[in-house]
Amino acid sequence: MKTLEIINNWVSKRSVVLDLGCGKGEILSDLISSKDIKATGVEIDSLNINESIKNGINVIEQNIDEGLENFIDKSFDVVIMSQTIQVLKEPKKALTEITRIGNECIVTIPNFGHWRTRLGLLMTGKMPITDPLPESWFDTPNIHLCTLKDFELLCEETSIQIIEKISFNSSGSSNILTRFWPNLFGASAIYKISN
Repeated sequence: MKTLEIINNWVSKRSVVLDLGCGKGEILSDLISSKDIKATGVEIDSLNINESIKNGINVIEQNIDEGLENFIDKSFDVVIMSQTIQVLKEPKKALTEITRIGNECIVTIPNFGHWRTRLGLLMTGKMPITDPLPESWFDTPNIHLCTLKDFELLCEETSIQIIEKISFNSSGSSNILTRFWPNLFGASAIYKISN
């Protein structure tokens, strides 16, 4: 099962959904057509904002790092942050904020603890380039790389409950290895969280 399918399964029909770092609006477009949701996106990149608008998405131009005070508590059924948290200056603050404004939150992250990443670093002594982390260290938008274990410890530290999680291998599939040893065999993961 792919990330988009899981998000689709985790979002109820006619939910009010906020996607932080919505990109071109692909996730929200899919949810609008399949779940009849009320969608809002937040994005900072003007080209992505234009594409989202072309896709019929209501988008707010906003820098997530500057805070989410403009959203009231529990104003969304679901808040999505897909491949966004690792590019933020203050991921801890962002997690606290999304669980404040959303009843449930869906977060997807790349896993820096994946065996290929570990092996690449060990063998070459350089920051590895992998499918989930495709840019060189000096070109990457990622400023806070973490492992799945790191993310889960942060949730625990901030009293955020992990309701459900699924990790994926580098092919985007979940299997016995990613279920039993996600921090080693999961190239990325998706979490459903709340406070």
